[in-house]
Amino acid sequence: MTRVAVIGAGSWGRNLVRAFADLGVLAAVAEPDEERRRMVQAEHPEAEVTDDCLPLLAPDSGIDAVVIATPAQTHGRIARGALLAGKDVFVEKPLTLSAEGARTLHSLAEERGRILMVGHLLLYQPAVQWMKSYLADGNLGRVYSLHQRRAKLGRVRSVENVLWSFGVHDIAVLLHLVGSEPVRIDCTGHAVLPSGVEDDVHLHLAFPQNIQAHLHVSWLWPAIERQLTVVGERGMLVYDELFQTVTFHRKTADSDLRVHDKGSDVVFRGSAEPLPLECRHFLDCVQQRRRPLSDGENGYLVVKVLETAMERMREQVRR
Repeated sequence: MTRVAVIGAGSWGRNLVRAFADLGVLAAVAEPDEERRRMVQAEHPEAEVTDDCLPLLAPDSGIDAVVIATPAQTHGRIARGALLAGKDVFVEKPLTLSAEGARTLHSLAEERGRILMVGHLLLYQPAVQWMKSYLADGNLGRVYSLHQRRAKLGRVRSVENVLWSFGVHDIAVLLHLVGSEPVRIDCTGHAVLPSGVEDDVHLHLAFPQNIQAHLHVSWLWPAIERQLTVVGERGMLVYDELFQTVTFHRKTADSDLRVHDKGSDVVFRGSAEPLPLECRHFLDCVQQRRRPLSDGENGYLVVKVLETAMERMREQVRR
């Protein structure tokens, strides 16, 4: 049986602890905060709970796989240590804070024959996987554009901007659905609150075959909106993340520029929670030695888009 250690038991880390415990593979948890350790130990008495992750990373620790849910700036250092110690690694998003660091981790995992998976949770939503298959089968015909919005009146951060905070999962979904890297990236952001980081960001991606993708993320917004629209030759798909539905709109324009509206239908309703599916996928990849859907290369490409987007925003400020 695979023995898993979770490093970091903050708000999201505790969800991962619970998920791997439910799968029967949780062996240890490392968390520096004493109160959090007490909570984890009370909820999971079967697991070793420690304040130091280093013993768990030792080659002879008895731990097979490490799950990292620590602050993003520590991801690279901990993941590298785990890979060098021969562990398989799951890292919460983002993989690292630089594309070069992400690429280095991916290369190290490949060299060592280790599994490296990134926690791009939305890729494991059943609705997203259904859309991927639907598009790959050509049901929408040629894909023209993808439009995504993730916005709400949210908790404002003072270090990471709204794109790094909200947009990582959405970028992973866009790259997954299109199936290629963008050839051009443009990005504009607006910092209006005292935090000094961008509160509202518009990201524009151009892909091969003239496919365009647009992402709007904001934590200064009047309503919760989590929606993805895919516009294609034979109609439009709208994924509502709040209700986990995908609606097919039979709305098209012909070669004579006439528009047609033949109604709409809900074509998919989701039910499964993505976190257990994501954690099960990681275990399956560890046990079967196969590449994860959100592998190190996927993590690198997402960080590369984020890094380039930040450069484009800074260029706009300098003009």
